[in-house]
Amino acid sequence: MERSSDYMKGALTLAKLALGSTSPNPAVGCIIVKGGLVVGMGHTQPPGSWHAEVMALQQAGPKAHGAAMYVTLEPCCHYGRTPPCTEAIINAGVEEVHVAAIDPNPVVSGKGLAALERAGVRVAAGEMEAEARDVNEAYIKYVTTGMPFVTVKLAMSIDGKIATRTGDSKWISGDDARKWVHNLRHTVDAIMVGVNTVITDDPHLTARFSSGKGGKSRKQPLRIIVDAQGRTPATAQIFREPGNTVMAVTRPLDPAREDAFTKLGAEVLQLMPRSGEGQVDLQELLNELGKRQITHVLVEGGGRLIGSLFDANLVDKLVIFIAPIIVGGAEAKSAVAGRGVDKVSNAFMLERMTVRRFGDDVMMSGYPIQRKTERD
Repeated sequence: MERSSDYMKGALTLAKLALGSTSPNPAVGCIIVKGGLVVGMGHTQPPGSWHAEVMALQQAGPKAHGAAMYVTLEPCCHYGRTPPCTEAIINAGVEEVHVAAIDPNPVVSGKGLAALERAGVRVAAGEMEAEARDVNEAYIKYVTTGMPFVTVKLAMSIDGKIATRTGDSKWISGDDARKWVHNLRHTVDAIMVGVNTVITDDPHLTARFSSGKGGKSRKQPLRIIVDAQGRTPATAQIFREPGNTVMAVTRPLDPAREDAFTKLGAEVLQLMPRSGEGQVDLQELLNELGKRQITHVLVEGGGRLIGSLFDANLVDKLVIFIAPIIVGGAEAKSAVAGRGVDKVSNAFMLERMTVRRFGDDVMMSGYPIQRKTERD
């Protein structure tokens, strides 16, 4: 590594390694450089343990004195479960700190850099800021709104179907795509599906690979079933998997059904039904998840749930795997149901779209915004 951007790229790589284990804290990477050599590296540890800066300082030891630090997010300056990182940086004698992005958390925002500057540490901010914000896009939404970041993932045929007319959907996407999705599951706090997906596909909804490290994931995301009337079968595989399951139902649920789910180890979350529709109010559900410090929800189906999220403008990111197959059939299930828009000019479009290939499948991802006509 010879240039400043190379060091920051390395710090971003470290930050990505922390995704999936730091929530509700941000995933941060840090590199310490002295005399053109990397003397310390670290990334955020699970909540209650050390932040990236302290991990790197511990590795650098005395070599941190007079060194330069490259960190992907502004160092914290307040006492939480751990002491302030700014205090550790100052005490170690670090000479300059390069920060990719300012922490939007109101208790930190700008204050961390100010504390360093008051102590005589040279600071610079903004290098590779967009990339750093992408790594912590879920944290940024959560810490500024109190709401979880919602990613919708779906796999569909080239003609937009997620299942045949008989409900068969195994497998639309290939092995490479499915392995990548397991890594994605590892990075989120919760996976959400609708009851029809559980009845039709009987999914496990587990992360069976750790993110980029191989082997089994050490933690499982919370599983959320959106099931207004409590129709999920007691024999569903979800209830036999490690980790926790929440049943989001409408109140009042039949006491016998609630008792049956509780005995299976699931939490029954009773919410007021959406006005006039008898369905789970998804806005209220996400508000409740935010209160529980769930920062990132991955929605994996089905079309009705995904359509309802789009109708309510609750989707932050969309990840679509398109398989080079044609299913056909007027009764085959479409990827996105719900009410939809009345005019093409009001359709959702993806911003900052990226395209990637997994075997024969093509993955498109981006951030949906709803177009508006001039009259709107």
